[in-house]
Amino acid sequence: MSVPTPVIVITGASSGIGKALSEALLTQGVSLIATARDPASLSSLVALGAHALPLDVTDKSACETLLQQVSDDFGHIDMLINNAGYGQMGPMLAVDENQLRHQFDVNLFAPLRLCQLAAKQMKRQGHGCLVNIGSVSGITVTPFAGVYCASKAALHAIDEALQMELAPFNIKVVTVQPGAIASNFANAAESALPDINSEYADYSAGIAKRTAMSQQNATPAKQFADHVVRELLRPGGPPLLIRYGHGARLLPLLAYLVPRRLRHKLLKRAFGLG
Repeated sequence: MSVPTPVIVITGASSGIGKALSEALLTQGVSLIATARDPASLSSLVALGAHALPLDVTDKSACETLLQQVSDDFGHIDMLINNAGYGQMGPMLAVDENQLRHQFDVNLFAPLRLCQLAAKQMKRQGHGCLVNIGSVSGITVTPFAGVYCASKAALHAIDEALQMELAPFNIKVVTVQPGAIASNFANAAESALPDINSEYADYSAGIAKRTAMSQQNATPAKQFADHVVRELLRPGGPPLLIRYGHGARLLPLLAYLVPRRLRHKLLKRAFGLG
């Protein structure tokens, strides 16, 4: 009896980590449904064999329609990779309520909604895997990225609850925590910066430094994607947690070992808050 081709859905596949993961997955012979707000941006993946579908992850009805279409067309969904996300940078007091809500809509509420929808199908078929792309920033909080760090910390907590709650249904939940990965993340974060009021005008250099930090000594996206895909598709099943990329292991270790007072002193010095 032939083994069915794995059907994998990934969000935010048009660039950066999402595109690199999609390219690595396509080399493994899976049926990949790559999604983005503009499906035309997925043309290079389609040329490699991907199926492109439009998706705004903050649109509940669009999420429902997408997963129903995949279920109808392919008969099953083996893996969902929630990759779509961005980083809202800036001082906490400068981030307005709309920016705060949008950060959590994209980085937290959308992945949870898609997990809830996909899990219904996975329960019926008796297996599945949900993968959420978190960040080491959800463990090691830095100045001028508090909203982003909070959204990823919350995503990690949700994953841990899902790992226990979905175990009886043979549904695995994997958290991926990248370190610094070469991508367009910093440029996107810079474009989302709030207006900095006079209170933080003297700290603009530190804000700019934090915004660009993800691209310092960054691990190539292909290298990251190849490693993550090997872990996700390994015969014994994926681990609960995958950390990879520059700083992915060191930063969580420092957060665990270094006392908060000392850690804050070092971070304030690094970002000009001394």
